[in-house]
Amino acid sequence: MPVKTADGKTLVTLIPGDGIGPECVESARRIIDAAGVKIEWEVRHAGESVFKQGVPSGVPQDTIESIRKTRLVLKGPLGTPVGYGEKSANVTLRKLFETFANIRPVRELPGVKTPYSGRGIDLVVVRENVEDLYAGIEHMQSPGVAQCLKLISRKGCEKIVRLAFEFARSEGRKSVACATKSNIMKLTEGMLKRTFEEVAKEYPDIQSWHVIIDNCCHQLVKKPEQFDVIVTTNMNGDIMSDLTSALVGGLGFAPSANLGNEVAIFEAVHGSAPKYAGKNVINPTAVIGSAIMMLRYMGEFDAAAAVEHALIVTMESGQHPTGDIVGYDNPKATTTTAFTDAIIANLGKKTANYAVRSHKPIKMPELPSDPVSVRPKQRRVLGADIFVETHLLPAELGPKLEALAEGNALKLKMISNRGTQVYPAKGAITDCVDQYRCRFVLREAAGELAEASLMDLLNKVAGSFRWMHVEKLQEFDGQPGYTKAQGED
Repeated sequence: MPVKTADGKTLVTLIPGDGIGPECVESARRIIDAAGVKIEWEVRHAGESVFKQGVPSGVPQDTIESIRKTRLVLKGPLGTPVGYGEKSANVTLRKLFETFANIRPVRELPGVKTPYSGRGIDLVVVRENVEDLYAGIEHMQSPGVAQCLKLISRKGCEKIVRLAFEFARSEGRKSVACATKSNIMKLTEGMLKRTFEEVAKEYPDIQSWHVIIDNCCHQLVKKPEQFDVIVTTNMNGDIMSDLTSALVGGLGFAPSANLGNEVAIFEAVHGSAPKYAGKNVINPTAVIGSAIMMLRYMGEFDAAAAVEHALIVTMESGQHPTGDIVGYDNPKATTTTAFTDAIIANLGKKTANYAVRSHKPIKMPELPSDPVSVRPKQRRVLGADIFVETHLLPAELGPKLEALAEGNALKLKMISNRGTQVYPAKGAITDCVDQYRCRFVLREAAGELAEASLMDLLNKVAGSFRWMHVEKLQEFDGQPGYTKAQGED
């Protein structure tokens, strides 16, 4: 929760960011200060300028120390230039402080004309923020085949699902939809679906349903007003939340919050747009909206409502936020500073045409710190997938592996290539690459795989082939903890 100084001010780490970031952040800071909120800003830096100083993460230690102290951040967009650093500084900040939930509200705004104007769009995407493919665990399996691990945990699913329901309650929303690709990824995406269905029972006051992610995107374009809160996995949410922002005018109107149990980071989701930097033409609405979300997180509900009313009144008056609406070369475009001045001048005024939601504090989910979140009553290992690199075709590879397994407790069951069984042949037409999954199972179906048998087989395989990694085939409480290949019996 927010940290207070001795004189009652809330400590906030302020990261101006790169490109247009400083202008947007300064706009939000001026408005918050004008609203009378007592904040002590600690200005720190991250992103492109830090990468160029030789800091590989893009996040210097003094910024990390400030966030550890304040536990609250308002930041502008950060650039990741080619040739400096490896990971995105934005992602690094989220993961360093376990801000597991990304909240992206989108709502129709006055004067922002889109094909959906008048439809009453008012929805929120709640996205898991630290797992999934964005864990960033990648390996080259062979010179021509890359792999990215999609990691989904039961604990991560429960935290994001509970947060989605609690956020819905905090804003008086009526429904939560869970969007997954569990029809294809039954273990990873399926874990979110199953967790959602379990947790939803504890929120009988909120309507809940599941929707396949591609149908969800289809429905968002077809009938977006049917959605209230959507909870989803990291990569799905990243893509879908950009889609939803386009429904109401684009990223310039898309605020976001990154929430964790210890730290909260509020930021716009748009980029740093360096070609517009310093020209006083950029739209600060997304950062202003993020600041409004921050005020509510701080418990400053009256100030948040006052700023939101002032923003809407300004837009209703025809003062549109710069070139996003009328074009950057249009003389009617309001400058960044003029738009900010107008919002400040409108503090205390209220809109009659736009309902500013009443809010309650969000109850953050509190789960045990124990890394183990699922404890099966029974478990066993009944085989292993050994991934090998070879130029051989399946008809040649299969007999060689069968011969290597002779005398071992494991036998070759099948070989797949990019998820399709290619040995024993099933008649599939597969354009093979040089990475194969070779599935070995126990000859005696009722047994338990001994480590010695697996190591013996692996040593024999290594004598003839390059191998990349091994995955044990596990069973938990009688249910397989692995999926079959396409075509596998």
